[in-house]
Amino acid sequence: MADNKRIVVFGAGAIGGYTGGNLAHNGFDVTLVDPWPEHIEAIRKDGLALEGVTESEFVRARPKTLHLTEVQNLAKEKPIDICFISMKSYDTEWAATMMRQYLAPGGYMVSLQNCINEERIAGVVGWGKTVGAIAALLSAELYAPGKIRRTGAKNPPGHEVYRVGEVHGRVTARIEELGSMFRTVDTCRVTDNLWGERWSKLCVNGMHNGVSAASGLSGNAMRQDDRIRGLIIKLGGEAVRIGQAQGYKLEDIAGQDAEKLARAAEGDKGALEEVEALMLALRNSQGRSEAQRPSMGQDMQKGRRTEIDFINGVIVERGKLLGLPTRTHEQLIAAVKQVELGKAAPSPDLLYAIH
Repeated sequence: MADNKRIVVFGAGAIGGYTGGNLAHNGFDVTLVDPWPEHIEAIRKDGLALEGVTESEFVRARPKTLHLTEVQNLAKEKPIDICFISMKSYDTEWAATMMRQYLAPGGYMVSLQNCINEERIAGVVGWGKTVGAIAALLSAELYAPGKIRRTGAKNPPGHEVYRVGEVHGRVTARIEELGSMFRTVDTCRVTDNLWGERWSKLCVNGMHNGVSAASGLSGNAMRQDDRIRGLIIKLGGEAVRIGQAQGYKLEDIAGQDAEKLARAAEGDKGALEEVEALMLALRNSQGRSEAQRPSMGQDMQKGRRTEIDFINGVIVERGKLLGLPTRTHEQLIAAVKQVELGKAAPSPDLLYAIH
């Protein structure tokens, strides 16, 4: 299948594991690499259990696996055609560096990550070997070794779950092939607007991830709290204006029209009513669990380092370069850091103080 392309997924967490596991189940030559030893051992023993919202979606995949300490074995095997980097953003460079020497001459790396990491990967392998992939509507969690649970519905109406694109925006044969591979897992759009898609996803993450991490609330609970819902809208509006100022063509932001979201954040009463109504309507419309948290909320629960500097931090950095306001994001970063460093417990009160 896919000309017997050799695929490695470096980072078999919620998104990398779900995507790579399904690709392996669908007949692709996939090897998962992960730094969590128990996770790899569980997959070797019992396979990778991929749960969906419905029982019929359940898959037990049996991909090949490697511990980090075994990656050197790739030198004895066929070179890698496609390497997905699905690590946290702060682990991007070393993961790309580790895998670079095993790429085939025509091979390339795909950033299948939350944040904007294409430049980091290109710094290791070059822009010609760098491709972007966005899990735009894929909610999942790695909740036990060898067990990943998808918490959002498959094939959501009107929106593709994955987006793939070249950094230069042209539609190439390899990006069409990559899109076809992703479509064996769920819906996928081949986009000529990678950077607009990336910033749109960054807006979504910037609105929700840090809020969950600092407050301890689930996605649904955040939207139900009037004050926190207002904060989420302000975060979104600031991020949209910064994206527009960079010249990006923004897509919908969590189902919201980007311009309308920005106007709502700036006090347009009609826009605010529409945005709030949609946010409340989204409550549990696709999720399987009231308690589902965005990825950074999950990281905080597990005591892991967060990606706040790679999400809201990037929005602040770009905003300052452009002379645009980022006050709401700056205050959110400070609140998340308090919790992350153990100086405060997660609480909505930390967010009520943001103004």
